[in-house]
Amino acid sequence: MEEIMSGLVSVLSFNNLLFIGIGMTLGIFIGSMPGLSATMGIAILLPLTYGMDPATGIAMLAALYMGASYGGSILAILINTPGTPAAAATVLDGYQMTKKGQPGKALGISLVSSFIGGVIGAIVLLTIAPFLGEVALKIGAVELFAIAVLGITIISSLSAGSVVKGLLSGTLGLLISLIGMDAITGTPRFTFGSIYLFDGISFVVALIGLFSIPQAIKLIEKDQEEVKVSKIKDKILPSWKEVFKYRMTLLRSSVIGVFTGLIPGTGGDTASWFSYNEAKRFSKDKEKFGTGHAEGIAAPESANNAVVGGALVPTITLGVPGSSSTAVLLGGLMIHGIMPGPTLMTEHADVAYTLLWAVLISCFFLLFLGLLYTKVAVGVTKVPPKVLAPIIILLCVIGTFAVHNSMVDVMIMFGFGILGYFMDKLKIPVAPMVVGLILGAMLDTSMHQSLRIGGGDWMIFLSSPVAVVLLIIALFTVLQSTPLFSKLTLLFKK
Repeated sequence: MEEIMSGLVSVLSFNNLLFIGIGMTLGIFIGSMPGLSATMGIAILLPLTYGMDPATGIAMLAALYMGASYGGSILAILINTPGTPAAAATVLDGYQMTKKGQPGKALGISLVSSFIGGVIGAIVLLTIAPFLGEVALKIGAVELFAIAVLGITIISSLSAGSVVKGLLSGTLGLLISLIGMDAITGTPRFTFGSIYLFDGISFVVALIGLFSIPQAIKLIEKDQEEVKVSKIKDKILPSWKEVFKYRMTLLRSSVIGVFTGLIPGTGGDTASWFSYNEAKRFSKDKEKFGTGHAEGIAAPESANNAVVGGALVPTITLGVPGSSSTAVLLGGLMIHGIMPGPTLMTEHADVAYTLLWAVLISCFFLLFLGLLYTKVAVGVTKVPPKVLAPIIILLCVIGTFAVHNSMVDVMIMFGFGILGYFMDKLKIPVAPMVVGLILGAMLDTSMHQSLRIGGGDWMIFLSSPVAVVLLIIALFTVLQSTPLFSKLTLLFKK
């Protein structure tokens, strides 16, 4: 308790609060720019922390991580362009609310949901970090395979309009995720002899192309409906009654975000789609999802900010990064001569507990600074569509090039942009493809690893109780989307 209170006193110093505010401001800005990510922002600022006190520097980077997790939703809601991969699910209902003349309500729900998710993740991090860190170590290849299979079943619920088109989109995403070197054998797959494809297709590059370029093209088209927000006329912050209405969705999504963050290799993007699917599954208004439903914003936004606290649990307690952003944060600790792991909480308790409190304090900075930035960001929609379109394309090019400093990535991004445009024309949903891109590599690698562990025996996937439960849930999800299940449910109700 003494160390916890010492960390609280440390984080409340003027110097630490100042740099937490700076980190949050930079994080929201970086998150709202297409192509830029929390990982990139942390990596850029990392050298600047070398001359700071370790606790101050790490607290600033943690605030940046939290801010970027929220910032991606701003452009997703205003101009149908997700600032970060984690905001892709927010596009589905966020932009539809803007088209309905409710940008303020959409942004307010996103901000409050992010705040609630961040607080829940921070409380988990502060209270039961050591216990959850041990749980994370028990998740092996078999459990990861089951998680990936469960995630793939989301495709059925995201296939709005046509299940066949949704499955086509999801399958294409899975195939694209296999491009590059096989993680187990090192064999090139679908590279067509090009060394540029040996590392596979960057998810960020594909996401920018699929969502941003089609939107820019549609803005240029004469018959495109122009959605401009000159100013927010509706109320931004939702009432407590509205927040209470979605309390179960916010709680469920935050829990999903925390546990997704615990699993190495996953992140806010995976958590967002999981939570969106579960919110739709449990909602009484399933048909409203994708049409501008507030619950469709609350679910992914609370989840992707709760991921921050979850991902930091194994990072701090075990030295195992829960995401790419926390992997860079590990580097921040190491440049100060601090080795992450079980001894961090004892040998460097001042830094560890300052960081834990900084995550919680940054949530309150998020609520205040996010509200200010939201009002400024509305200015983006005042720009005429034919001017905004080239700006979006320019930001896409800059953001894509910054990923690997490669013009090949820029060309691939435009290729996905054209693909996304024609998919939109043919009414083929993009969301299932995104899910396939996210989970394809995890599914492939974990399956190969599990089969090697089991000596080629497929029964290895039934050896873990956790995996069995997850696979049963996945099977139920698939059956739930079939017409037969709907008929049986209707018959049962009668």
